[in-house]
Amino acid sequence: MYNKQAKNIYQQNQILTASPKKLVTLLYEGSLKNLRIAELSLEKGDYQKVNESLIKHQDILGELQRTLNLEEGGEIAQDLDALYSFLTNEALQANVQKDVTKIKNSQKLIEELRDTWNQI
Repeated sequence: MYNKQAKNIYQQNQILTASPKKLVTLLYEGSLKNLRIAELSLEKGDYQKVNESLIKHQDILGELQRTLNLEEGGEIAQDLDALYSFLTNEALQANVQKDVTKIKNSQKLIEELRDTWNQI
């Protein structure tokens, strides 16, 4: 129990002290973590865990969407908004259809976004 509390405190401190750029990276990492959990859970037939993980992934996508400045961000912000909406829909469809392909495709897109973001 102590190790779990220490881990939670560490994660909270990491978030509270992170730069805006690092926060976006952490959101992408969280999204990928939940997609991986969903993929593994689907392979095991643990549909409750699949559902929980995909909902967390969708919550992260929603947070990424809320951080976009569509007025000043121009075409890039609009493209990201559309991509996040697409990924949210893919997560919904993956959850309903129990489709591992949609999960894997979403992982690839998020990895590309994360890697591109980290190069900025």
